[in-house]
Amino acid sequence: MSTPAAGAAPAPAPDPHAAPVIAVIGNPNTGKSTLFNLLTGLKQKTANYPGVTVERHTGSIRLDGRQVCLVDLPGTYSLAAQSPDEIVAIDVLLGHVEDLAPPQAILVVMDATNLRRNLFLATQLAELGLPLVLALNMLDVAAENGVQIDAARLAEWLDATVVPVVAASGKGLPELRAALAAAVRKPPRERLVVMPEVHQAAVALAGRIAAAGHHLNVYEVERALIDAAGIAERRFEYATSPELMGDMLDLRARLGAGSTLAAMEARARYELINRVITEVEVRAPPRVTFRDRLDRITNQPVVGALLFVLVMATVFQAVFSWAAPLMELIDAATKWASGALRAALPPGALSSLLVDGAIAGVGSVVVFLPQILILFAFIILLEDTGYMPRVAFLIDRLMRLCGLSGKSFIPMLSSFACAVPGIMATRVIPERRDRLATILAAPFMTCSARLPVYALLIGAFVPDRHYLGGLVNLQGLVLLALYLLGILAGIGTALLMKRTALRGPTPTFLIELPPYRLPNWRSVALRLLERARIFLVRAGTVIFFVAVMVWALVYFPRDPAIAAHYEAERTTAAAVLDGPVREAALHEIHNREIAANMEASYLGHLGKFVAPAFAPLGWDWKVSAAVIAGFPAREVVVAILGTIYAVGDEAEAGKDSELAGRLREATWPDGRRVFTLPMVLGLLVFYAFCLQCAATIAMIRRETNGWGWPAFAWVYMTSLGYFGAMLVYQLGSS
Repeated sequence: MSTPAAGAAPAPAPDPHAAPVIAVIGNPNTGKSTLFNLLTGLKQKTANYPGVTVERHTGSIRLDGRQVCLVDLPGTYSLAAQSPDEIVAIDVLLGHVEDLAPPQAILVVMDATNLRRNLFLATQLAELGLPLVLALNMLDVAAENGVQIDAARLAEWLDATVVPVVAASGKGLPELRAALAAAVRKPPRERLVVMPEVHQAAVALAGRIAAAGHHLNVYEVERALIDAAGIAERRFEYATSPELMGDMLDLRARLGAGSTLAAMEARARYELINRVITEVEVRAPPRVTFRDRLDRITNQPVVGALLFVLVMATVFQAVFSWAAPLMELIDAATKWASGALRAALPPGALSSLLVDGAIAGVGSVVVFLPQILILFAFIILLEDTGYMPRVAFLIDRLMRLCGLSGKSFIPMLSSFACAVPGIMATRVIPERRDRLATILAAPFMTCSARLPVYALLIGAFVPDRHYLGGLVNLQGLVLLALYLLGILAGIGTALLMKRTALRGPTPTFLIELPPYRLPNWRSVALRLLERARIFLVRAGTVIFFVAVMVWALVYFPRDPAIAAHYEAERTTAAAVLDGPVREAALHEIHNREIAANMEASYLGHLGKFVAPAFAPLGWDWKVSAAVIAGFPAREVVVAILGTIYAVGDEAEAGKDSELAGRLREATWPDGRRVFTLPMVLGLLVFYAFCLQCAATIAMIRRETNGWGWPAFAWVYMTSLGYFGAMLVYQLGSS
């Protein structure tokens, strides 16, 4: 579908038994995704469109007893496709997606506060001839601004069903469902014609194309005529013949008569839009609202920057403070499950596999779910309230210092959730050099996979101190510093690349600032549940598999000589000692046996093999082995450490069984602590910089069409992490 040929393919025949498809489309920041979440609830699926990295969001909805599929298309301002997101939207609307039926209706989500801008896309969609349902969203904000819209007259103009809604509160949702149910039963409607002469020429040319045995419909031919050098023209060239291509270019020149058809279309379309606006919209004299005053304050450079730092500091304070009770509950459940299994099963490999491999490995990661959900809740709220685009506007000046624009901030912001969608979001950047620089900077942003590592090490080794009457937590400050370190590293990388290999002019930056609005709490909850599902699926698959594999490497081989040696020591101690002294001696022998078995295991041999390379960082063989095993996915290292430090231990020994406690007690053979403060700080710096994510590397490869840039990113980031950790450890230990 990403190639021109995809646009030339005939639409697949609809399956009479398949659920009808409704395409959901709208300008960015119209509340489209919120409305989609409200309509579909938890019945959503996320995948990629065939052949491209654009994500496809589909949801199921029951209308009048019939199952209907909603497809959430990427936000776009027009159907003059240029970016991959816009191409995907066109392909879905025209039925060119191989595993998706052509839509039977279109749901257009419109911002009632800016009807004129939204009508440009709506009038283009009306040219497709499909039944239209217009959801007029944010009517509450429009009313506050003195805007009144005649929905019935608007419906007459566009031959569509217009439903007023307020997505933030769910108002109008039953009426919208009824309109969608009626739309899928309607036959195709008469299409809107904005430029009659161009349309008639396209009809004639489409007839000649069909007679020559090619596949392009009238709408595609019309877009090829209008959008010179666009995707529609490239598809026309690929799907037809050189003669027909020449005829199309001659026809475009005659119709343009000294102007461009794109300019003529814009004038004709806005003439229509102005007539519509005159009849359907009434605006009261502008007045200063609370939202306007808030905008004036938050858009000031100094105040806005301070506010952003304050907001982020609050987020990271909450990550540690609010999550503690839930984390303790999950940890208690993990301990209970471990104890119950250990009591029910006889000692041996199966008991160790389930308790020390599966539960210890997966449980050590799942315990951080509350912190991840708190972080995502804040990010979702900041996005839905309209605050994040303002941050991008403020950051534009800073981004320009490193040769980028505020456009690069949006992908980098997305990377705080995960670098994969962040790298995918760089498609909105038109210039290739700027896109590459942003792709290389995005993995430095602290994604959710780093959070379990940060939370484990900060919780174990940074004192839980509070300042300013308990409002400021030292652990939260350290977490904020790590996020800022990632941001600075990303910006520095972009600056380095733009001054060297990717030298070029700084791009312009235009962004729409949506009005501040209250979020829809149901939509927020649905998105959080989806994030929790993704995390738990990953914990139950990838992390579980890695934890079991690491357990096997730690548990095997079992050397009979080691068992015999320590059994003899236990027998001697039991015979000559008594009371608490005997118990302490037996426990000390047990711990030495665990250490001996680990050292003789497969993982022990691997760790010792790589340990010299990481000795300058202060890591022992266990840490070295865990970090190496965690390169496919960085959050796996917590599960690996949980497995390494839990294998062979007994729950009833009375020792602190939490992973943090085990790390604090870890020692070198000579009794020195392994996890000293300089070593821990260096390890945190390593994880702030190092590229430990196979999915991110694969996505860089897909977006750059080669292995050169992914290889460079891995070597560059890993080297930066290694030398940064070594510098911190050596300076801190001197």
